Parts: sequence; structure tokens; C-alpha cells
Amino acid sequence: MDVSVSQSLAKPPRPVVTVSTLVLVIAAATILGALAFQHLGGYAPCPLCLKERYAYYFAVPASALALILARREATPVARILLALIAAAFIANAIAGVYHAGIEWKWWPGPGECSGAFELKWSDGGIANTPIIRCDEASWRFLGLSFAGWNAVISAALAGLAAWGAMACRLPHACFKRA
Repeated sequence: MDVSVSQSLAKPPRPVVTVSTLVLVIAAATILGALAFQHLGGYAPCPLCLKERYAYYFAVPASALALILARREATPVARILLALIAAAFIANAIAGVYHAGIEWKWWPGPGECSGAFELKWSDGGIANTPIIRCDEASWRFLGLSFAGWNAVISAALAGLAAWGAMACRLPHACFKRA
């Protein structure tokens, strides 16, 4: 085997590539799990749950793009994407804590999903109005609801993406010009 090929195979993965891959896999698995609970398990999401999915819908393609860019040596742009992903997941972790707090009755939730909503009426009476409450946890595992687990996973992904956005072997190596 050529020496340069063996040396490139022996190099540890670059932090931005590794982090982009981890964020992509974890975010994709999380949103696919949420969709499986919804469509296969019958757990209908409330309006807050649906909003908490936005960070994942952003992070999956953004981390895939960051991975591609990092593998093509466009690390500065990949790091910017990771920073944006970190910001999205920080906001999502806050939303998850807010939602979990509503479920634990620590504070009131928005009216549209915590009891103060308007029924839709038709000629035959109440129309098919789905009532998915934000203040009632439909499932818990180890004491945490979907919203609580979203907060935990989002915080972990925020930390991971932030570390990837800042990680370099040498501080000047990530921003050197070609």
C-alpha cells in the first residue's frame, strides 16, 4: 500500500466530520423515533410537540451538508452550520423544558392546547376537532415525557454541535486559507 494512503487511513477522524456524523445520526434517529411513536404507536402530538420537531427538521439536512463540506475540506462553513445547529437545539431544549413544565403543572401552557380552545362547529354539531392537550403527558419513561426527553436530547445535541463548531486540532488550522 502507498505510504500516503496508509497515513491518511491511520489519521483519526477530524472533529468536525465526527461531530457532523454524530449529530446527523442522533437527530435522524430521534425524529424517526418521534414519527414512529406517532404513526405506529398512535401517540398524537400536541401543537408544542410539533413545534419541537422543527430543530430536527433543520438539523438533519444541515448536519448532512456540514458532513459533506467537512469531508471536502470546507471546514469553516461546516463549523458555521454546526453553530447554527447548536443554536437551534439550545432553543429546542428550552422549548422542551417549557413543555415539560406545563405537563408537570409548574406553569400554564398556551390556551390552544391546555384547555382554552375553540371547538369547530358544523351543521351536525361539533365537528371533528382533535383535542391533543399540551398539559398532559401521554407517555413517560424513567419519569420523563416526550417533551422531557426532547429537552435532554436537544441539550446533548446542542453541546455536541457547539463542541464541533469550536473544535480544531490547532486554532488557526480551521480557518487557514487554501
